[in-house]
Amino acid sequence: MRRKKTVITGRAQAARTPKRVLHRAPPPRPRGPATAPPGTSTPLLERAQPADRTGRGQSPSQPRREPLGPDVPVDLSVDLAPTRPGALVLRTPVLAAAGAFGYGLEYVGIVDFDELGAICTRGTTLKPRSGNPPPRMTETPAGLLNAIGLQNPGIDAVLERYAARWAGWPVPVIVNVGAESAEDFVALARKLDGQPGVAAIELNLSCPNSARGGLQFALDPAAAGQITAAVRRATDLPLLVKLSPAALDVREIARAVEDAGADAITAVNTLPGLAMDRQMRAPLLRGAYGGLSGPALKPVALRVVYEVAQAVDIPIVAAGGVGSLEDVLDFLFAGACAVQVGTALFADSGLPVQLVDDLDGYCRELGHGTHRELVGVAQPSGRARSSVKSGEYRA
Repeated sequence: MRRKKTVITGRAQAARTPKRVLHRAPPPRPRGPATAPPGTSTPLLERAQPADRTGRGQSPSQPRREPLGPDVPVDLSVDLAPTRPGALVLRTPVLAAAGAFGYGLEYVGIVDFDELGAICTRGTTLKPRSGNPPPRMTETPAGLLNAIGLQNPGIDAVLERYAARWAGWPVPVIVNVGAESAEDFVALARKLDGQPGVAAIELNLSCPNSARGGLQFALDPAAAGQITAAVRRATDLPLLVKLSPAALDVREIARAVEDAGADAITAVNTLPGLAMDRQMRAPLLRGAYGGLSGPALKPVALRVVYEVAQAVDIPIVAAGGVGSLEDVLDFLFAGACAVQVGTALFADSGLPVQLVDDLDGYCRELGHGTHRELVGVAQPSGRARSSVKSGEYRA
């Protein structure tokens, strides 16, 4: 096992400076009072007030707090590897999702990296992949369907081209990896371990398992646990595991990867979907199926976060339809401690930074010193399991 590394990022700095720090962000700048986005006159508090069952906004059981003064900082930091102190502490809880942000260089000078929690790279494999033939992406009502096919130059080229640049950024880079065998996942982890600029690994388990006839790792608790455990043995880097909403019972998968050593869970990946070419009377995408993302995915992702939060104790990063402060709050209330922005980036590259400012303003108006006070507030009291099996859903 290699020597344990420490990555400290953003607002929550460790009390003692480690010998080797891969990422060090500048201290947080004070934020002023919240303002509504351009073109809007509705205050953030009115736009995104948490409602009680009476619909009157803030629950009467919670005493109203005084707004924070402009000089009082709001702590938006989040620890995604709490069992590895200081290993992956993010400045803010808003991350760029895998696939939508490339390898980050495309957004240099466009997005303020100081305000991002982390960047998740596009899916990377052991060998180069050309991806699926076109057409491989199409819009759907309230969403996007894509079948890119993990197009990427391979892990060696990625590290050669980008790792040195990542090391100089004020934001941690989490490398998303995909493979069709345990051996390839382990090989990827070993290549990433110890690389400057690599803060963590995100496992894309929505890949076909060549040893099980193509069944996705994310649909099989045993396979998901085995892959996670194998990667955990191969690296000291913080490990996020990305789950599929297509699992029969995602809670079983979540528990399996937690038991196998995952530091955090990303929920969720895209949901399999299909689009039709009516002129050709055939599937529109060349590979037939694609992954559904965007606002249409949010209710499913929210359900998964809500369920997984009742099943595991490790941090949850929500992904799926995040495009507004309201979306961020919904996922926090359900049990996520951070969110990823993906499809919405194609329409607004500045959205993640705007969401950080909006969340800061919301907490400030309600007198919350940290967004962490909001995490899981919608969960059943006493962690009573409101949902224990996949057959309880009713139409």
